[in-house]
Amino acid sequence: TMWTWALWMFPLLCEFSLAALPAKPENISCIYYYRKNLTCTWNPGKETGYTLYRVKRTYSYGNKIESCTLNSSASENRASCSFFPPRVTNRDDCTIQVEAQNADGVIKSDITSWSMDAIAKTEPPGILSVKPVWGIKRMVQIEWKRPKLVPSSSHLKYTLRFRTVNSTTWWMEVNFTEYHFNATQNYNLTGLQAFTEYVVALRCVTTESRLWSAWSQEEMGITEEEAPYGLDLWRILRPAEADERRLVWLLWKKARGAPILEKTLGYNIWYFPENKTNLTEIRNTTNQQFELDLGGEAYWVSVISYNSLGESPVATLRIPAIHEKHFYCALCHVEALQACLAQDQLVVEWQSSDSEVDTWMVEWFPDLDSEPPALSWELVSQARNWTIQQDKLEPFLCYNISVYPMLQDQVGEPNSIQAYAKEDIPSRGPRTKVENIGVKTVMIVWEEIPKSERNGIIRNYTIFCQAEDGKEFSKTVNSSVLQYGLESLTRQTSYTVKVMANTSAGGKLGMEIKFRTLSLSVFEIFLISSLTGGGLLTLIVLTVAYGFKKPNRLTHLCWPKVPNPAESSIATWHGGDFKDKLNLKEFDDSVNPEEDRILKPLSTSSDLIDKLVVNFENFLEDISIEAGKFQENILGGEENEYMTSPHRPDYPPGKNFEESPVSTEIAPRKSQYLCLGMAEEACSEASEQGLFSGQSLGPDHLCEERAPNPYLKNSVTTREFLMSEKLPEHSKKEV
Repeated sequence: TMWTWALWMFPLLCEFSLAALPAKPENISCIYYYRKNLTCTWNPGKETGYTLYRVKRTYSYGNKIESCTLNSSASENRASCSFFPPRVTNRDDCTIQVEAQNADGVIKSDITSWSMDAIAKTEPPGILSVKPVWGIKRMVQIEWKRPKLVPSSSHLKYTLRFRTVNSTTWWMEVNFTEYHFNATQNYNLTGLQAFTEYVVALRCVTTESRLWSAWSQEEMGITEEEAPYGLDLWRILRPAEADERRLVWLLWKKARGAPILEKTLGYNIWYFPENKTNLTEIRNTTNQQFELDLGGEAYWVSVISYNSLGESPVATLRIPAIHEKHFYCALCHVEALQACLAQDQLVVEWQSSDSEVDTWMVEWFPDLDSEPPALSWELVSQARNWTIQQDKLEPFLCYNISVYPMLQDQVGEPNSIQAYAKEDIPSRGPRTKVENIGVKTVMIVWEEIPKSERNGIIRNYTIFCQAEDGKEFSKTVNSSVLQYGLESLTRQTSYTVKVMANTSAGGKLGMEIKFRTLSLSVFEIFLISSLTGGGLLTLIVLTVAYGFKKPNRLTHLCWPKVPNPAESSIATWHGGDFKDKLNLKEFDDSVNPEEDRILKPLSTSSDLIDKLVVNFENFLEDISIEAGKFQENILGGEENEYMTSPHRPDYPPGKNFEESPVSTEIAPRKSQYLCLGMAEEACSEASEQGLFSGQSLGPDHLCEERAPNPYLKNSVTTREFLMSEKLPEHSKKEV
């Protein structure tokens, strides 16, 4: 049962939840277009579908009712409905109520009451003419026709608005009331500029109504011409020549507030040196500039303009002497000069502590290399600011702006500033290079961007640096800085660096530079070189000192003496079995045949000369052992070395070595070593004479000099054998 009840109520609940009444009409307003219609409008609100609106009007003090209907859709934001004569009349009050109806129901607005006179709106007046009144300066007379559809017994209030032709200023308005009912009416507009064209328009309203008519069609008129209004005078001072003469450019233009259409026939100029009025010179021109050739003293210059109706007031300016500075005034100098952009204007502001100075000359020209520059100037009175439209200046171009204080006819010290009417990023980035590359430091240097490519004021520079396979870091410096030193870099590492110039509009990167830090600094190289050089110098000094102390020792260390085997007398020695015992292969079985033919250098001990009784058997047995010692003695031996028998005992001085007994017999094989390379006759003769017997070796047994042995001749290494002073002369030969 419960489920049946729920299913039965569900469609009813859905239908109730989907029902939506129309929005209540609000903000009802009505306008009575005199003798045309009464139109009421309202805000229908947010509609979800088709809605029918019915407007009910009660009039004739509530005795009569009429209505109008309007079909509206959800797309309309505002609805309106109109009532027409003859039921609609003035001098009557009425009430308005709006009903909105859709498929879900009806909703009504609040009832509003309206007075027909208070909401009456008339037609605009029609202007007939705008013209000057001859003989009355700076005035025009406006004549118009009274609107036809207006209550005949109602007085009308008017608003007259006017401005100069092509003016960028707001309209100026004048309100007045006409109490007569003439069809044609007029008004004299005074306080205008002479010989200036104006645009005027009118609107009106009845004194009882609060709704103004639309503006009439605009008409133009011009005021009467008169004498020129006045001039603003300025000058450009050129550098003085060697004879102290100089050129001065005089510039003038119509003073601010002068009529736009003012006609000028020409200009009169007169000038004279200060305090010398009798030297006055007069010039005439139709241009707005004139070049004067003046001397080095101060001059007074005056200019007037003229037309057919008269002359303008005189404009006077003092030209200072060459060596004269600007007039001195402790408080009248320009302070806190600044420029900024405000909407579509460039605004220059400044401060001054002197209340007497209320006239300023603003001078501006593009910062280019042209000569003379395209100079512009303007006189400012009773103000501490100056504005100019941005479209009158070149975008992305730097302007030099100077402000001069003016006290009467004298010009004071200026203050200058640079500004852009519109800024952009620079056309190119700075040109960069690296200098003074060190181990952990480097100097980044960049050039200033030319003025023609800056496109704005350079606010600062940003240096970007990135190590090879490392993170990038940056540093921002002031615009006056053109170099920056990077520190704490890594030794022997490649880096990439670039510099960006920034304006208020953004920045532009310059070219990318790569460099590599050093592995050693100049100091480190100097230190290593100093230590190395110092060590070598110390070694040389010690070596020289040692050479002076022991000259023979140093000479032997550097240039050791080697005996010459070709001059050796060993080949003349005799022995019985010398030839049979001589076998070179036993000296060194490991050497090759070519090496066998070379007598290896041998050095003897220092005691062999004075004890030369040699036991050849023991000598040949130990000769291979002595060879190693001989080699060591060549490299590090003393200056005077002597060959002795290893088995010879020391003898006291004065004894003959012949007294040494020799008992050991030389082995036959070893005798072959000695006979090798000797002539057979010499070898056999030595054997027969018992060279290798137990006899002592004396001077008589030595062999006489014969032809050089080929083995000894081909020896490369030489060695000197020194004999004892007691030996015969033939035994003391050098080998």
